[in-house]
Amino acid sequence: MKFGGLVAVSDFNLEIKHNEIVGLIGPNGAGKTTAFNIITGQYTPTEGFVFFNNEDITTCSPYEITRLGIARTFQNIRLFKDMTVLDNVLVGNHLRLRSPLLSSVLRSPRYRKEERHMIQKSFNLLRDLGLDDVLYEKAYSLPYGKQRRLEIARGLVHYPKLLILDEPTLGLDPQTRSHLWSYILKLKKEKKMTIFMTTHYMNEADYCDRIAVIDNGKIVALDTPGNLKKRIGG
Repeated sequence: MKFGGLVAVSDFNLEIKHNEIVGLIGPNGAGKTTAFNIITGQYTPTEGFVFFNNEDITTCSPYEITRLGIARTFQNIRLFKDMTVLDNVLVGNHLRLRSPLLSSVLRSPRYRKEERHMIQKSFNLLRDLGLDDVLYEKAYSLPYGKQRRLEIARGLVHYPKLLILDEPTLGLDPQTRSHLWSYILKLKKEKKMTIFMTTHYMNEADYCDRIAVIDNGKIVALDTPGNLKKRIGG
């Protein structure tokens, strides 16, 4: 990926397996977020390809990629700040409603049933992330840690096939980080979710199945956390 004369990501060849957690680590400016932006359609790469479930998604829009089953969070939190906590999650649910438009406008029995299910599902998710006490508060009024958890909840609402987390625990206290990781690992086990993430907390690398190290836009190492620690120690 080039920006003018600057090469941000190159020789980035990485395959992520189903139901695997892969961590992407590297110094600031190494290309981590740029790689995520390419995968999720924020950028179209100047060369190379992106495949998801054997389908070429290189030129897909972010909306199309979301529909395929890829969700992400951002290092700089992105929420609908004037909407309530519950509505922030419900917005994501509306992308997957099966009722036709006319049915939703007329609020048919089928639509109302689907809507009730959608609200209950969103409530359960927010409860699991410790946000059930702020359902009707505006997102902008939440402290930073709860805003971070709300963004993750919105990404999880459809239990995506691939969840991309850009510094998911940045700024959270140790207890909240531990709780969030317990929940992520539970999702991996129960929903067979695949996760690709970055983190600055090196102790969190132990939660990953493999770690990819990126420097100057290139993958310079790829191994299990244990093997990488041995290599660094050696």
